[in-house]
Amino acid sequence: MPADPETTVAGLWAALSDRDWDRLQTFLAPDCIYLDVPVGPAAAARGPEDIVKRLKIGIAPLAAYENFPGLMVSNGVDVMYEHSEQWRWPTGESALLPFVSVHRVSDGKITLWKDYWDMGALANHAPPSWLEDFANADMSWVFDATGLV
Repeated sequence: MPADPETTVAGLWAALSDRDWDRLQTFLAPDCIYLDVPVGPAAAARGPEDIVKRLKIGIAPLAAYENFPGLMVSNGVDVMYEHSEQWRWPTGESALLPFVSVHRVSDGKITLWKDYWDMGALANHAPPSWLEDFANADMSWVFDATGLV
């Protein structure tokens, strides 16, 4: 029997906080869509491998990354999770970013993951090279989810 949706979502975030990319993928359905809402649906990622490629662009280069749990509410299928993330770059900058993440869970797997956060708060604390590094990253993960989310 699959885990309840709250347990699935908590497991995903624990794996991400540990930057355990293989474990993170076990919580995602094969056709899961990941969307950073501030970036928009034209730059979503689809499927566990591409979602990890997308997440690694921002998180893998960090000197430290931690997710701080918060309020989680569920209607049995959709799980909303209010939390925060601490980002620390090797150059000394850091940012504490508040998030609300919305997940749809089916049969113990996340099928949709949307992150709502303030990109300006990140840009104001990130090193000057952050956006340039992002722009030069592997973008093979890009999936246009317009009309699907």
